Amino acid sequence: MPSPDGRVDLRSDTVTTPTPAMRRAMAEAEVGDDVYGEDPTVNRLEELAAARVGKEAALYVPSGTMGNQIALRLLGRPGTEVLCPARAHIRQYEAAAAARNAGVQVRPLHDREGTFEPAAVDAAAEGPAHHLPPLSLVAIENTHMPAGGVPWTPAEVEAVAAAARRYGLPVHCDGARLFNAAVAVGVEAAVLAAPVDTVMFCLSKGLSAPVGSMLAGPADLIAAARSERARLGGGMRQAGVIAAAGIVALTEMVDRLADDHSRARRLAEALAERFPGSVDPARVATNIVCAASAALPASFLDDLAAAGVRAGTIDQTTVRLVTHKDVDDADLDRAIAAIGKSGD
Repeated sequence: MPSPDGRVDLRSDTVTTPTPAMRRAMAEAEVGDDVYGEDPTVNRLEELAAARVGKEAALYVPSGTMGNQIALRLLGRPGTEVLCPARAHIRQYEAAAAARNAGVQVRPLHDREGTFEPAAVDAAAEGPAHHLPPLSLVAIENTHMPAGGVPWTPAEVEAVAAAARRYGLPVHCDGARLFNAAVAVGVEAAVLAAPVDTVMFCLSKGLSAPVGSMLAGPADLIAAARSERARLGGGMRQAGVIAAAGIVALTEMVDRLADDHSRARRLAEALAERFPGSVDPARVATNIVCAASAALPASFLDDLAAAGVRAGTIDQTTVRLVTHKDVDDADLDRAIAAIGKSGD
């Protein structure tokens, strides 16, 4: 479905609109009070989500940020450090909430290629012997958004998780786009989530549900997560109305993510041809294209906007374009044509 205002919206996959099947499911959803655990549609969604990522239980939360923050509160300890990628969402895009909500300090690990090595965990674990803060948690991001949607492979996740286990550290995965990663590397999402203790994934990005994310993990942790959700104001009462769309997202919208990935590669190829050095198309494996703004004309975003194409930035040096189900081939052609004329 095209953007309501007729523009091609590549700012984010959060702009996706619910499908007709989602709207029908939402209109017909059986509901109850989820704070009492009595919403049957939410309960079905949580069971389905847990099964899809291979965990004992899952909790429906309003946003991915809340899911991540609950995990930090459960697995981190106040006065300790959490290891994460330098450009991780929990460090850069959650308004410094880790410090406020969980009382933890975030230690960034080099992530230029989108992942970090087990050796980085080993090195950080030596820190407390040299008067550095103690560690309580390792967090990864899969896919890694600022690196251009780079997916972690199962071997990479397992290697970092094994390093964390050597020091008794739990692992949380910010898997906002976990299903994009799974499709890109050709495995089930449960394979990517198997080595980690908790995993969050969004229903409201490429999977196109209008709202909501899931936090999954062991049953005892998810029971505790329910209390943390209440402390953060996340109880949503008759939430089955929106949870119904999440069920459709998980049952009907995963396989089509491959279309978004192929369109993102086409965008990257067009950018690289028009503005050499802006992006390496070979590294675009999912639905995100991150381009170096220094290689683009200063007017780039304005040029695209004038042609009816929206894009955005994620920091001072990076322009981002994101494909999703509301961008079809005709929209992509329009965006590529706008890129071709930018700077003229």
